[in-house]
Amino acid sequence: METAKEILLKYWGFSKFRPNQKEIIEFVLKRKDTLALLPTGGGKSICYQIPSLMMEGICIVISPLIALMNDQVTSLKKQGIKSIAITSEMNFKELDIALTNCIFGGYKFLYLSPERLQNPLVQSKLSEMNVNLIAVDEAHCISEWGHDFRPSYRKINVIRELFPKVPILALTATATNNVVSDIQKNLNFGTEHIVQSSFERENLSYVIINENDKNSKLISILSKVKGSAIIYVQTRRKCEQITKFLIENKISSNFYHA
Repeated sequence: METAKEILLKYWGFSKFRPNQKEIIEFVLKRKDTLALLPTGGGKSICYQIPSLMMEGICIVISPLIALMNDQVTSLKKQGIKSIAITSEMNFKELDIALTNCIFGGYKFLYLSPERLQNPLVQSKLSEMNVNLIAVDEAHCISEWGHDFRPSYRKINVIRELFPKVPILALTATATNNVVSDIQKNLNFGTEHIVQSSFERENLSYVIINENDKNSKLISILSKVKGSAIIYVQTRRKCEQITKFLIENKISSNFYHA
């Protein structure tokens, strides 16, 4: 059997792990429920992908967004790893075929939303699978104290009833003490177990500017910045308005929202 480091090099081209990745992988292989708190870009997906590839069976990944699921599946497929995402875009027949393929087709990763998990057909098909790991991405969505609470996440623990002996790896880049406790309680962790990395980013600085004319200030800043920039706003409409404004001021721009 290939080691975790050999798989890391084979599929991702890295010779060493980022902080805490190896520790998390080892806990998963020991079948311990684990909550991993890693910063954005800290390599959370590798923490469930590598141990699953080391074990027989399929990993169930619960994820909140179709875009996130499709990105992961596309990336895994490029590396020759059989993966599939169950999305709301599938009709009943497509769903049935996809799930049956996961039972008999040698798939390693099945991505689905917490809403899809509540479907009786999905639960029935899952019960026939040889599941080696359950990964809950963006796990802070479970908690009512989380900034991105999603009620359907509170019902994920149904999968624990289907697979009481399969380890759960919950992953998030943001969690207060209340959220940390809530995640583990809701997912019925056997024992509380957390691996946390530092969220300090030495390469980032933060500046707060009080400005009445934000659009003018935005143009001023962007005219001085070399390379690309990301602008966060509160609504879809604002995304489109800012994009239009920048284009009118001869700044190449596009928007991305739900």
